[in-house]
Amino acid sequence: MIRVGDIDITILNESTIRSDTGGMFGLVPKVLWSRYYQPEDDGLLIVPHHCLLVRAAGKTILVDTGNGTKLSERQCERIGLERPEGTLVENLARHGVEPGAVDLVINTHLHGDHCGGNTRFAENGQIVPTFPNAEYLAQRREYADASFPNERTRGTYFAENFAPLYESGRMRLIDGEIEIVPGVRCVITPGHTRAHMSLVFEQDGQAAFYPADLAMLAVHFERLAWIPAYDVEPLVSLESKRCWQQWVREHDALLIFNHDGKIPTGRFTEDEKGRLTVEPAPVDGQ
Repeated sequence: MIRVGDIDITILNESTIRSDTGGMFGLVPKVLWSRYYQPEDDGLLIVPHHCLLVRAAGKTILVDTGNGTKLSERQCERIGLERPEGTLVENLARHGVEPGAVDLVINTHLHGDHCGGNTRFAENGQIVPTFPNAEYLAQRREYADASFPNERTRGTYFAENFAPLYESGRMRLIDGEIEIVPGVRCVITPGHTRAHMSLVFEQDGQAAFYPADLAMLAVHFERLAWIPAYDVEPLVSLESKRCWQQWVREHDALLIFNHDGKIPTGRFTEDEKGRLTVEPAPVDGQ
């Protein structure tokens, strides 16, 4: 568990997939990225999908919901989806949290691997909220982009993950930065998508930063030019990272990565040449 003042943060691994390294590393040649990450024998990288369970100000908050359980068997096979720690609901149960106890779900963005667990199939086949008493939160521009995908984005925006929630009044759309509860802020970090959000935790002189897909892996955050092929505005991603690198350094913030199985949590240091590097920073129970 991670503690930032009175804020408790637990990392939950909702699922893993087998990801093509070309998507994860974009224009970065293998001779460089292979110094940091080693793919499996088939050339694919095992990528976790971390969600955050946050307890703060008497609220139970879930940040992102992973791939969810609505994918077909064929879809799961195609991406090599596995659940080493069970479903998200099973993960939460191990921490004493039932679906009905979740007060708020924050979607950093509406790609299928970050909001697929927002909804589920009921026994009658209807799509229903996975967390029946929760308010769901997303950026208004992100919702607009997700609702009208183009040829580039329609393979990752799926209306069943978010449209039923908005249409039923369960999803609140916000514009820009917002403080959810004292010490927990959603901030805009564009590049991966136009209205992508990251989470800032700051209380009692302590700080943590969850970049979400602003930096899928630790090395993405330490190296500004290393940008995945998935980002719709890569040069904007670069500047977003530049801004938040500075904030993390100034606040000595713990970094929490959502797709890095090697360094799920880390801190900035400088190597012998004075270059910024993210070093693993294990936390209790993670």
